[in-house]
Amino acid sequence: MSLTLGTADRWRYQETLLSLCTVAMFATMVARISLSPLVPAITSTYGVSNGLMGVVLTGMWFAYGVVQYPSGMVANRFGERATILLALGGTALACLLISLAPVFALFALGAVLLGTVAGLHYSVATALLSRTYDNVGSAVGIHHLGGGIGGLLGPIGAAWLLEQFTWRHAVVAAGAVSAVAFVLFHWRVRPTEPRVAAGGGTSGADALAALKTPTVTGLVVVMMIYMFVMQAVISFLPTFLVEFQGQSAGVAGTVFAAFFIVNTVMQTGIGFLADYVPRDWLVGSCLVFAVAGFGLLVTGRGLVLVGVASLLLGVGTCGMTVLIAQVMDSLPSGDRGTTFGLTQSIVMVGGSLGSVVAGVLADTVGWGGSFTVLGALLAVTLVGYVTGTGIDREEPAASSSD
Repeated sequence: MSLTLGTADRWRYQETLLSLCTVAMFATMVARISLSPLVPAITSTYGVSNGLMGVVLTGMWFAYGVVQYPSGMVANRFGERATILLALGGTALACLLISLAPVFALFALGAVLLGTVAGLHYSVATALLSRTYDNVGSAVGIHHLGGGIGGLLGPIGAAWLLEQFTWRHAVVAAGAVSAVAFVLFHWRVRPTEPRVAAGGGTSGADALAALKTPTVTGLVVVMMIYMFVMQAVISFLPTFLVEFQGQSAGVAGTVFAAFFIVNTVMQTGIGFLADYVPRDWLVGSCLVFAVAGFGLLVTGRGLVLVGVASLLLGVGTCGMTVLIAQVMDSLPSGDRGTTFGLTQSIVMVGGSLGSVVAGVLADTVGWGGSFTVLGALLAVTLVGYVTGTGIDREEPAASSSD
């Protein structure tokens, strides 16, 4: 079925599609992020080390990043709706497999499978929204909101279920969220036709050629650095606040929650602004906020300054939404799903190293040195973004729907 609609019906269907893509983003995030607070109970059940559990979780997130590229090819062959349904249904089944795993090897297999199937959603949904919406920045911002809310509520719900029941019940509940999202998406989203016939579409060489344009290359580098820093902050901000700033664990948790809430809400706000304000100014401003946040975290003392610094970081790390809108507008409109999927694989795999690097730096030069390096990296990125050639300097323009 074509996405060409009457004017009145088009508006209503656009909102339905965006809402359910956001619900799907929420569901797949809940499934992945809910495993984190369950780690002690899982390791106790199987009698494995934290290190081995860490390897499995790394495998899950690595699979999530790598599958972004082939997800576009799957969507080209079977249609975006079918691909997103596969992501949601597969996520529910993977959670069921994890919850029933009698031995750790099956648990590990289920976790990697979870990352793989959940990863089918993001790039495909983003490409579909870019074809459906003229104001792609607003759509991307709202879509990201689903992931942010899932990242905030998922661990809370999993921890509560762990206290009331067992970790297996918590995993089943996370899978049930994806099952409900599957039903809603299947019910309300219209079938989308394959973009190409079997064997056609953008090849790996074509996708790489699109990424080699100066604008796209520059944007992808900035996105990868953003992801690198964001991974480090998410992994270690509470630990930094306790060990370097001397805050209590309770205060550190509260400040981290405030950071996450600000980041989640601002993803949507920045997305709306990206459709009306020059995008390079928005990205530059976000980088300035982030650099200032790191500076205050390292040099400031006291709860007020720490709180302000964390809020600055929450706003500053929202630049990724604007960068995605810039990338989508810079890619060939005929097959954005495959090419954008490749950019996401590069960004997420490269960015996943942030936690490792930040942890090693903390062990060698201390937490102050580690977070100073992160801030310095963003400062260099800011200079490169502002002065670099090839980065889009145009006013925000509506991306065409095809």
